[in-house]
Amino acid sequence: MALRPSITFAKITTPKKGSVLVIAADGGVLSEAADACDPQGILKKAFGIAEYKGKLATTLEVLAPYGTDFDRIAAVGAGKPEALDETAWSRIGGASVSALRKAQDVSVIFEVAGAEPSADDVAAFAFGMVLGSYTFDKYKTKKKDDDTAAPAKSAKITIMCANPAAAKKAFGGSEAVADGVLLARDLVNEPANILGTLEFADKVRELEKLGVKVEVLTEKEMKKLGMGALLGVAQGSVRPPRLMVMRWDGGKPKDQPIAFVGKGVVFDSGGISIKPAGGMEDMKGDMGGAAAVTGLMHALAGRKAKANVVGIIGVVENMVDGNAQRPGDIVTSMSGQTIEVINTDAEGRLVLADALWYCNERFKPRFMINLATLTGAIIVALGSEHAGLFSNNDDLAEKLLGAGTSTAEKLWRMPIGPEYDKLIDSKNADMKNSTGRNAGSITAAQFLHRFVKDTPWAHLDIAGTAMGAPASEVNQSWGSGYGVRLLDRLVRDHYEG
Repeated sequence: MALRPSITFAKITTPKKGSVLVIAADGGVLSEAADACDPQGILKKAFGIAEYKGKLATTLEVLAPYGTDFDRIAAVGAGKPEALDETAWSRIGGASVSALRKAQDVSVIFEVAGAEPSADDVAAFAFGMVLGSYTFDKYKTKKKDDDTAAPAKSAKITIMCANPAAAKKAFGGSEAVADGVLLARDLVNEPANILGTLEFADKVRELEKLGVKVEVLTEKEMKKLGMGALLGVAQGSVRPPRLMVMRWDGGKPKDQPIAFVGKGVVFDSGGISIKPAGGMEDMKGDMGGAAAVTGLMHALAGRKAKANVVGIIGVVENMVDGNAQRPGDIVTSMSGQTIEVINTDAEGRLVLADALWYCNERFKPRFMINLATLTGAIIVALGSEHAGLFSNNDDLAEKLLGAGTSTAEKLWRMPIGPEYDKLIDSKNADMKNSTGRNAGSITAAQFLHRFVKDTPWAHLDIAGTAMGAPASEVNQSWGSGYGVRLLDRLVRDHYEG
């Protein structure tokens, strides 16, 4: 991961040296303070030559401008002032990182002609800068000559704004969320030979430094609990399974907790129903749900969220050996329900079945939300722009959709119902884990629905958004950290205090 920039806030003045970033409104209009940084009119001349119009998140830079001691002056477009919202400011912040490249000492003139940005706007901009600075290059021993990744030491960025004290306070909470996103990205990007089940457990234990209570259940303990569905997935790997329980007790002692459950398959070969070779390397990211829950717990603890939150992740590896689970096997889940394994590559729902049941039985949560890179079918349906949302509770679903709109981690609600439920009935057991291609993401959700009882529940299928999603100003990484911002916003807006 690239070094995070060091961000401070100060009153607006005219910088004397280093690199300066100014914000241009629609039409390439600069504020008075930004205009003062360009006494020779060099930047404005460059605007004309490049036909730069200040459109949202577009950039233009001038290197070593004549008549100043600046290394460069860069402009980033804010577009139409009336259209600026949290997402737009984050995009502008992310775009600024690419404009400034390897600059070490940066001053940002945070002032926009025709607008009066708030402290929250400044914080969203800084948030975007942190996310946009991320790269995963730790295993590269040589860098290309044109590599624009962050330099060897952290850049010092001073954001000069009208209300620095308020901006610093606002950024305090969002910075913790950014750290959670970056943690989730790191986990998804790590190769499977480095991040196995035990190494994942070690990463989770690091949350104890933030005050998160962590328990790690071993294979022996899961056998005692009767988690035959989860253990069946893991039996073909030399890496032992783990169930990790994270608790953040930031609310009142008697408050009912809310719960998040993640699928953590550190590598998915498909088992005996083996996947095609092409693209199988991407299955190191099949723990994107567990990564999101871990990043979320980091974010909530980092910003001292006033809520009681439980995070549970089932972490396994799905491999092929002489002891691997076979198609046709019947396993008994912790719930006592039996499952016929039709396809060993439909393994994530087996892991979640036991994790959801355990969560519900032990913690009696107000609601449960699970995240999983569960089906390729959801990518066929929604591409990489939306994650699939399935829920048994309209109120919870509406809150999630709203949080997705606010954070640009968008969701699209998909159906579940009795008609689909019949499709997973088995002639040999209580249910089967796969029904074939038709309605694949829906029948997977119906399967999970059988393990939540009447508890309000939502399933987020993030197969298209957690890894390999389209690049944006705030994410150039293969692993996006999807879900951390979404669920933090859900908690912040509806379940604190």
